[in-house]
Amino acid sequence: MKVLVTGGTSGLGLAMASALAATGATVALTGRSGERAEAVAAGLPGAIGVEMDVRDESSVARAVDEVWTRLGGIDMLVNNAGIGMRTVNPRFMTQPQGFWEVAPDAFRAVIDTNLTGYFLVAREITPRMLASGGGRIVNISMNHSTMRRAGFVPYGPSRAGSEALSRIMAADLRHTGVTVNELLPGGATVTGMLPEDVTAEGHGFLSPEVMGPPIVWLASDEAVGVHDERIVAAEFEQWLRDRESHQ
Repeated sequence: MKVLVTGGTSGLGLAMASALAATGATVALTGRSGERAEAVAAGLPGAIGVEMDVRDESSVARAVDEVWTRLGGIDMLVNNAGIGMRTVNPRFMTQPQGFWEVAPDAFRAVIDTNLTGYFLVAREITPRMLASGGGRIVNISMNHSTMRRAGFVPYGPSRAGSEALSRIMAADLRHTGVTVNELLPGGATVTGMLPEDVTAEGHGFLSPEVMGPPIVWLASDEAVGVHDERIVAAEFEQWLRDRESHQ
């Protein structure tokens, strides 16, 4: 399995890239800094690091072309690159701002990364997957509560948009051989998106490693044909048992 993980240098992306590499997948992880991406990839077996700015279509095209050439194709895309509320309001967990207090440039930056970025990368890779006979796309999402929580503009709208995008992608690609699924942690997760003072206090936050088992399963033979599912990582074992009981 040849997998491209965007935003794979830290947080959820690194946790998923690490889990995939540990099971034998060939992983390409991306970051805005090519040097950082290469350095992080060097710590994973068989992985490569590639520079990609998901907000820029020319950067996306160059990176996808490089990964496709170096890996000999891409079997799975994990759309993960994103930025959070810390970039808009560093104290968003304890001192939330109203939407009218958000700077337009900050709003655009989050939407461009978290929503437009998913679109640009999938748009670049999907025709290649279709031409090669199939592939898998996994879009990383968040809890619905995040999408309507006070003080969560623009992060909430960006994730709501990416979730709608995922469902439409799945509808567009049904019966084509390219599958689309969503994966989300299932709660606040200890990544760079959360303020350090909040995570230090400990509030039952999830570890990024919660994403490992479901992403490895989605890359496995067992997941062939699985399409248009929304999988909560923290509930993955129960979800899998329920799925198997209905088959």
